[in-house]
Amino acid sequence: MALKNTDIDIDKIWETYLRHKDESSRQAAKEELIVHYSPMIKYVVGRLNIYTGTSLDREDLVSSGIFGLIDAIEKFNNMKGVKFETYASLRIRGAVLDSIRALDWVPRTQRQKSRQLDAAYTLLESELGREPYEEELAERMKLSVEQLQDEIKKSSLVSLVSLDDYLDQNHESNFEPSESNDTSPELVFEKEELKQEMAEAIKTLSDKEQMVVALYYYEELTLKEISKVLQVSESRVSQIHSKAMLKMRTKLERHKSLLLT
Repeated sequence: MALKNTDIDIDKIWETYLRHKDESSRQAAKEELIVHYSPMIKYVVGRLNIYTGTSLDREDLVSSGIFGLIDAIEKFNNMKGVKFETYASLRIRGAVLDSIRALDWVPRTQRQKSRQLDAAYTLLESELGREPYEEELAERMKLSVEQLQDEIKKSSLVSLVSLDDYLDQNHESNFEPSESNDTSPELVFEKEELKQEMAEAIKTLSDKEQMVVALYYYEELTLKEISKVLQVSESRVSQIHSKAMLKMRTKLERHKSLLLT
């Protein structure tokens, strides 16, 4: 991801901001840092848009991301050995998700609907011995196909916000490596098993779903970039991604605790 003013001496600007005693010099350096790193905001928002589609105002999310960037600059500790871009992207992401929560985009009732959707999909797949069609799943849930598609999209955002809540509570800790029992034989085995099952779950996706997953999670493209590659609308990409996430969630349910670590 390209940043603005790449010809400037960013290390020198950081030195001024972190070490200079003159407040006006520090403020000027801070403003330069905000301008330099501002492309990160649109990039983060562009990636999160695959969950929200066009349902939320992009400019509102970008505005929230600005506060996240400022917070990152003010709290960054360069002695921790963490790259600022890594730290800032998480702060920006967190600020954007906070704004989504403030809009009550994912109320408790939606979380319940998401669980019902997952359960209905799993049960119907077991009964049919194959992946259920949208029409079949909609009928089981007593929804129209359009309503079902909307529920699938919202359930994708529920998963994202739930994951972020989990990370906030358990794994932020200044982004330092954990000294837990992550290398215990049992956990190592389960993580390897999860990798294999994820690979198998991805194979069950349609070609377009596999493509969206690859472009988003492996190539790290934004929603807009993926839509250009596939030559479909952004809303269509969001829809494909949401359906892929529904399938993946139901197949990896028993590994949920590992997926959140």
